Amino acid sequence: MRRRVGTSLYAGLLFTVLGAIAWGTGQPFVFPSLGPSAFLIAFDRRSERDRAARIVGSHLIGGVTGFAAWWLIASGASLTATPPAFSPGGFRLAASATVSLVATSWAMIATDAVHAPACATTLIVSLGLLPAPIEVATIVASVTVLVSVHAGVIAVFRRVAGEAHPLYRAENR
Repeated sequence: MRRRVGTSLYAGLLFTVLGAIAWGTGQPFVFPSLGPSAFLIAFDRRSERDRAARIVGSHLIGGVTGFAAWWLIASGASLTATPPAFSPGGFRLAASATVSLVATSWAMIATDAVHAPACATTLIVSLGLLPAPIEVATIVASVTVLVSVHAGVIAVFRRVAGEAHPLYRAENR
């Protein structure tokens, strides 16, 4: 029970920081694939540098490949409503999504930056929901803030509570 409550509240804390930034800037610092990333960080609270780099790197890969696929295949189209059956725009969006998912999967494996929520990031971008370069940069910045806040929380707990804190017990590693 404690782990369920702790994980849920910690994911909420991480997301609250990003929600406040989104609210204060009017920029998309909160987007669907960030929720699973926040949950995974909260559920498995270890703070290894390579894990943080994998999370940021995977979302960067997803954003860049999503943008490239959208720009090359579906520029100008957006999945804000279901496209009509057999429409050219619907075909371009489906092709863009497929290409971005293949490219993201390949690149994550090739760079050892595997983090499944980045596959959602690539779809968000390749389907034209956040396709502008500034939006892709905001996605990467948001993920960087997420892992940085987590690293800061871990550092504070280590300083204040020491390694014996429940956050570091063997079952949480």
